[in-house]
Amino acid sequence: MITETELKTGVVFGDRENQEYVYMPGSEIGLEKPMCVYENCGKRLDVDLPEALRLIRVRSLRHVKHPVFGMSSC
Repeated sequence: MITETELKTGVVFGDRENQEYVYMPGSEIGLEKPMCVYENCGKRLDVDLPEALRLIRVRSLRHVKHPVFGMSSC
């Protein structure tokens, strides 16, 4: 799946208008069971990879520039 591969390389998905982001922190890249971060209106929640992929799909998140990380979380 392309989205999973992109997430695993640090691509940030989100919706800037709604302040919503999903990304894999650089420290998690390459791990067997990495955790991702879901940000919504400034609140952060750790989510596993399947949940991150579900959020990207159901919320129709796209590649986006994060206000702190830019285009990549690593």
